[in-house]
Amino acid sequence: MKINFTVFKTGLLVLIAAFTLFSCQQEATKTETIDNPFSGPSPWPEIRKERIQKLLPEAMKTAGVDAWVIICRENNNDPIAHHIGGENAGGTALFLFFLENDQVKSVVYSPIGEATALADLKIHDEVIPVERGNSALTDASMFLLAKDFKKIAVNSSYENALSDGLSYTQRKTLEEVLGNQADRMVSSDDLVYEWLSVKLPSEVEIMTKAAELTAKWQYEAYQQVIPGKSTDADIARYLKNKMAEYGVKDGWSPDQNPNVNSGPDRGHSHATDRVIMPGDVIQTDFGIRVWDMWVSDIQRFAYVLREGETSAPDSVQFYFESSIGGNRIALKAMKPGVLGYQVDKAQRDWMAERGSEYVMWSTGHPVGYVAHDIGPSLGGGLLPDPSVRPAAMKPLKEGMLFAFDGFHAWKLPQGGTKTMSVEETAVVTKDGARYLIAPQEELILIK
Repeated sequence: MKINFTVFKTGLLVLIAAFTLFSCQQEATKTETIDNPFSGPSPWPEIRKERIQKLLPEAMKTAGVDAWVIICRENNNDPIAHHIGGENAGGTALFLFFLENDQVKSVVYSPIGEATALADLKIHDEVIPVERGNSALTDASMFLLAKDFKKIAVNSSYENALSDGLSYTQRKTLEEVLGNQADRMVSSDDLVYEWLSVKLPSEVEIMTKAAELTAKWQYEAYQQVIPGKSTDADIARYLKNKMAEYGVKDGWSPDQNPNVNSGPDRGHSHATDRVIMPGDVIQTDFGIRVWDMWVSDIQRFAYVLREGETSAPDSVQFYFESSIGGNRIALKAMKPGVLGYQVDKAQRDWMAERGSEYVMWSTGHPVGYVAHDIGPSLGGGLLPDPSVRPAAMKPLKEGMLFAFDGFHAWKLPQGGTKTMSVEETAVVTKDGARYLIAPQEELILIK
């Protein structure tokens, strides 16, 4: 009995030890799990439907068109395809949107081998299969002619690449099938602008979460810096690793995202192997693309303390306060109805008051589906005639989002200039604008 008890006791201890080890491993696994707001399925399919139903009717009315024709195909697709459900097009398909009783109706003429899958997406009111050997444009022409639309928007544009997806041969074929109604075709410039420049509240929420991560990771990256050893490229690599960990993509060209610069201004650039030294002002311009659809664009600035310093020199602190001051002034100027150049002008006046050197960049730009999205340009404030930049003459509207900088530039003793350009993102509201996330209030200090 004694031997049996010892064996039992030993076995029990082994079981307890194994259970404890398993519990610790489980706990470790829990600890390693990251809180990733973008790990689940993309909300784009439902948001796309909502955008068509809620935003497209008003966009068509504002643009003064009663129909919109988009032609999609594989290998050389229309840049709007992903916004209308045409991203999987193989053979040529014709997508038609038209106004009826103040609502948008949609009919798609799709190759028969793709029509079923397209109909399953439940984006469009009707998907009409096009038999093999037939032309989607020819099949659609009977309906188009019978509807007798007065203005038919097509994606041909001299100004906007997003409105210029119709090829020369597609346009010639469309003109042929429309016959004497071909002269009713107009550019979709205004329509695409009105539709894509405004975002839904659900999209603003997604972009807020993206901005939060973008800024958070920049603070974390600065914490890794060892003066005299770390390089600009090291900061960039840290941020690239965070992107890989969370499964998000670059907000713009991968070679230049993030743009980290601890030296004189380099403009849009890649991060170099320059060693970060005490006394340096570091700029990090960084953006991520989430769910392969929405983009962030945030800049955060840091100062590397010299030996004996506990704060930045008065001059550097002045530059930083000038930068965030310009950003706050730009935010205050952003209201529905205000023209883009007027926002830029408000900050330029502040820059002159603070003694900033000239900065060639516009105060800000729309941000959303790409870093430099469609919408009003927040630039041209110093031009004698801002109307030479049409995008700067566009009014801001509720639901538009902008990435915008607060500028202060100064000359460096060794030559060149350095610019503080703390960059935030804001959404235009019915009576002003608000930041998506808490703006940078203090200069980040690195010991």
